Amino acid sequence: MNIPFSFFKKYDWMLIGCALGIAVFGLGAIYSYGLAQQDFSLIQKQSVFLVLGLLAMVLVSFFDYRILRNNSYLILILYFICLALLAGLHFFAPSIRGTRGWYRLGFLSFDPIEPAKLVFMVLLAKYFSMRHVQMYKFRHIIFSGVYLVLMGFFIFIKPDLGGVAVLSFIWLGILIVSGIKIKHFLILVCCAALVAGFSWYFLLASYQKTRITAFLFPYDILGTSWSQTQTKISIGSGRFFGTGIGGDSQVQYGFLPEPHTDFIFSAIAEQWGLAGIMALFFLYLIFIWRILKIAIQSQSNFPRLFAVGFAIMLITQFTINIGMNLSLLPVVGIYLPLVSYGGSGLIANFIGIGILQSIKVRR
Repeated sequence: MNIPFSFFKKYDWMLIGCALGIAVFGLGAIYSYGLAQQDFSLIQKQSVFLVLGLLAMVLVSFFDYRILRNNSYLILILYFICLALLAGLHFFAPSIRGTRGWYRLGFLSFDPIEPAKLVFMVLLAKYFSMRHVQMYKFRHIIFSGVYLVLMGFFIFIKPDLGGVAVLSFIWLGILIVSGIKIKHFLILVCCAALVAGFSWYFLLASYQKTRITAFLFPYDILGTSWSQTQTKISIGSGRFFGTGIGGDSQVQYGFLPEPHTDFIFSAIAEQWGLAGIMALFFLYLIFIWRILKIAIQSQSNFPRLFAVGFAIMLITQFTINIGMNLSLLPVVGIYLPLVSYGGSGLIANFIGIGILQSIKVRR
């Protein structure tokens, strides 16, 4: 394939630069965790995942996104493949701490929810771009909700409440951008409240309820509220300039749980302090702005809705993860995009960036 240099000049390099800058914060925190464990396998794997993610981004950018826009059958095939992978977790994935969430591929793990999010955004972008003038009809909300319920069901029984929340916000956000009526939006809010109440009494496991009650009533600081207590200590210990990589006592002495995944934000706050957190927030802000700029400048609804959906996914995961670390939200196992350890999420995010680059260079 002969790709002219002008193709790469059309890339949104600021978007890529922000993504790499955000990822560097994660690499630093994972390296510090490796110092504590005297095991640097995670930082080595994450570095490889980052390189693979960049390669995947470039390869996907060569792919003309309009093939997806014009081929409904291809999107449906991808959607049902994702459903099959999610369903297969309960039969073929190993049980890790009571959860069958990843396929084991040698020394690596694969989480099918990450590509499922991308496919779900593509499907919704296709569905609503074809019906944007008919959004006043409630049946289109119902039909699109069926796609959410099917995928959400397999993620819920994974079990992964955070994944269901992310998919739900993607669906709701794209609905709003597509032009949902206010009364229909209020109906959805009421339905969500009823589903939440029903889930509390009949669907949630005891440990899931404990996470929520521990967030609302954080009294057992040595038990159920341990994570929330340690995240606050980590964030406070960083002060303005931080303690530096390797100087984060909460990580080095093993007080902060999961400092490379769920609570990596607290680890970064201790290492880099308020100054580092402000820099990380600034990078995320520019990153989201560049995605929304691609959405605004798109010439049709399909790429616009995909870009908006991708931004909503990132904002949702960012907000929930930061809320977990600040004890403003219950712990639901949402990783910090481009930062937390994990190849599935990192590579999937860069594939999403690759689709955005494909949109930008072909508009």
